Amino acid sequence: MDILTEIELTKTTAALAFLLYASFSDYKSREVTNSVWAIMAPLGFALTFLEIYINGSSQQQLLFFGACFALTSAFALVVFFAGGFGGADAKAFMSLALILPFYPGNLLVPLTKEISPISANFFPLSVFNNSVLLAAFMAIVMLVYNIAWRLKTGIKLFGDAYANGSLGKRIVVMITGYKTSVDTMKQKWHIYPLEDIENTEKESGRKLLLIPKDAGRNDVVKRLDEATKAGKIKDSVWATPGLPFLIFVTAGLIVALFLGDLVWNIIRLLLG
Repeated sequence: MDILTEIELTKTTAALAFLLYASFSDYKSREVTNSVWAIMAPLGFALTFLEIYINGSSQQQLLFFGACFALTSAFALVVFFAGGFGGADAKAFMSLALILPFYPGNLLVPLTKEISPISANFFPLSVFNNSVLLAAFMAIVMLVYNIAWRLKTGIKLFGDAYANGSLGKRIVVMITGYKTSVDTMKQKWHIYPLEDIENTEKESGRKLLLIPKDAGRNDVVKRLDEATKAGKIKDSVWATPGLPFLIFVTAGLIVALFLGDLVWNIIRLLLG
């Protein structure tokens, strides 16, 4: 194994290790300490700069390196301020642009045998593409699960109790959540309610929530619990595990390493 392959192995292993730790931390506590990125970013910059220096094509690769970091950072910040994902996700992509700006072609070859132009020069964007597709796939999995649950139990997914149960809201809830007990939400804080009840005196006051939030989460669970104990809610309630996007980023990186850019592969397949 030559020195460039060893550097790529070190960078790839480090990127996976940092993102796996960050994903686990985000899932357990919904927080990722900044020390993760404070170590990953400078380490990545040093290793990539060393790789470019040893490779001998310093000026051209440095230009692409800078362009990748600038584009990825701008993209991550725009998505962050637009509310597309959290600060940790933005920092993860910026750090990834420093440690793996290009596909590690000396170390790996995708199963498709082709490295897309995006992966070759802006690898973090391929990771983002994969992350979004994987998150969308989870929505399909959730929908199938809910349909199977309905067929198995014979219980209606929605009833007349929901005050704002429009078709659009029901579809969103079905692809992001599932039915569970209030006791489960009380025991597992990372499960967020996808419904609330405005008036605990009547079941028809139940309403669907599209965006689960940390703020007020416990208050919603308390209202649902009181309504359940009062007999106003007699069935399960809608909830979501609220998987952090960092989990999909990590999975997107693994897929990008071994399968390449899924969006590019799909477009190439469709265009023949």
